[in-house]
Amino acid sequence: MTKLDRYILRQFVLTSAFSLLAITIIFVAVNLMDNLDDFIDANASLWMVVEYYLFFIPEIIKLMTPVAILLSALFTTGRLSTYNELTALKSGGVSLFRFMVPMLAFALFVSGISIYFNGWVVPFANKKKVELGRRYFQKDIRFISKSNIFIQDSKTRILSIGMFDDSRNVAMRVSIQDFDPNDPTLMLSRYDANEMSWNDSTKTWELINGSERKFEGKSENLFHFNIYNIGMLNFTPDDIKKKQEKPEEMNYPDLKQFIVSQQRAGHEVSRWMVDYYGKIAFPFASVIVVLFGVPFSSVKRRSGLGVEFGIAIGISFLYMIFLQVSQAFGYNGDLHPLLTAWLANIVFFAAGIFVLFRVPK
Repeated sequence: MTKLDRYILRQFVLTSAFSLLAITIIFVAVNLMDNLDDFIDANASLWMVVEYYLFFIPEIIKLMTPVAILLSALFTTGRLSTYNELTALKSGGVSLFRFMVPMLAFALFVSGISIYFNGWVVPFANKKKVELGRRYFQKDIRFISKSNIFIQDSKTRILSIGMFDDSRNVAMRVSIQDFDPNDPTLMLSRYDANEMSWNDSTKTWELINGSERKFEGKSENLFHFNIYNIGMLNFTPDDIKKKQEKPEEMNYPDLKQFIVSQQRAGHEVSRWMVDYYGKIAFPFASVIVVLFGVPFSSVKRRSGLGVEFGIAIGISFLYMIFLQVSQAFGYNGDLHPLLTAWLANIVFFAAGIFVLFRVPK
């Protein structure tokens, strides 16, 4: 690494860190003001609020890292251009491509760290935040309901559970209905039980105190049982718990396993596949915004930092809007999930390359 690289990198890293810190503080302050009534109504202590926001900050960092990188690229390049340092570098034979190398290298490093951070740290923090919100502030109750659960175990089997006790891995008021694979409106059998317990040694479910009905034409055979091993179902107690979680609360392996279980049950999984691929695609926005920021600020202008900040916010909003629109198509199955997750990156990467080749080198 040359002395020039260290000089550029030092300014770029410090500006990125300061930008991310400032954005995080502003974000937390605004959210705190929005939730202040809830905290007061819940008689929340200072530590409760601090703990809640400690687990909220990783999600903010995940979303705001590309914005901070873009701001840093604009400010660093703009400052060097304003003081004619960039002009001197070009006169000395340093091209804009060479000038961008340390910034791109750092942005790529940040993207690599973000893949792990977004895939494991953020879901863990989000889960803790939801738990704290539920325990202290009665937030997001609808997402952790353990009653009236419906599960499609396979294309021909549907389960309904009145209540699930995750401390004992026991489901109450259970009904299992099996249908004819050739005629899904024709029920072949039905199991009703007071409880369904998970046998951890055999990894199977057992129905307790219930009845089995077999339907053959217009006739019906009824059998009562105390304990009946229903065998291998396509879900475990952990799957029921995860059914209450959102994709942003699952790490990569958990989300992948959840998608596989939903596919096995015959569900449409496009939405979750988009979220899964998006966890990997979004971190690379940090590299793409450098391609936007550096060429744009390399042209000397009379505008101040306020204009640079406005440009950064504008580009960030355009990226997020395009990302949300493309996700809507992916969630509906109109686009392949992998293409949906990377489409915003592909479009903005092409636009960044276009801008790069349009400015003087």
